[in-house]
Amino acid sequence: MKTVLITGATSGIGAAAARRFVAGGWRVVATGRRADRLDALAHELGRDALLPLVFDIRDAAARDGAMDGLAGEWAAIDLLLNNAGLALGTAPAQGATLADWTTMIDTNVVALAALTHRLLPGLIARRGAIVNLSSVAATYPYAGGNVYGATKAFVRQLSLGLRADLAGTGVRVTSIEPGMVETEFTAVRTGSRDASDTLYAGAAPMTGEDIAETIWWVATLPPHLNINALELMPVSQSFAGFAVARR
Repeated sequence: MKTVLITGATSGIGAAAARRFVAGGWRVVATGRRADRLDALAHELGRDALLPLVFDIRDAAARDGAMDGLAGEWAAIDLLLNNAGLALGTAPAQGATLADWTTMIDTNVVALAALTHRLLPGLIARRGAIVNLSSVAATYPYAGGNVYGATKAFVRQLSLGLRADLAGTGVRVTSIEPGMVETEFTAVRTGSRDASDTLYAGAAPMTGEDIAETIWWVATLPPHLNINALELMPVSQSFAGFAVARR
């Protein structure tokens, strides 16, 4: 039986991925800040199948302590799914708050890199895999995306860099780059459930389950195949257009 560690498993893509991997016969180490959500997920899926770890991914001491506490079969990580991440604010750079920028960088970049570095030796020993959740924002800039898009560009580029460095180890690395997915993402970004409902209304967006199924497909490909990067959008969404400022 294989084991996957999923960060940000309390909702959205992370929770959907936990359900998909347990359904596929894997053990899941699920991390997140909200103990009630993780406890509910463990109760739903079974504590023999899912181990909840409650900590803030940005807290280095808590993160390292949680990893140190893994034992036995739970410590044998075959797949690291770096899913935890967020966007904060939609203002242009000149109107954004530095605190929002720092939180995004600490979560989407620093914590992801630190956890990946921590687990690399074991992943190499087990010829495992890393799946990083990036975004189409890594490729297509848009007004108000500023630092969020930059963090996701880092995730994409780190994935490709890891792929280059890990050649010959048997470790697979994939950057998953979704467009519009209806989760709590927009409500967290804007602080408004109404804003989230308005964005997704009539758009037929992708779901957390759609992305989880894609991750499952990538993870269960034959071990000699690697998906370097995978960009996906709902049919209703396309690339951002050019903007022209007129006098």
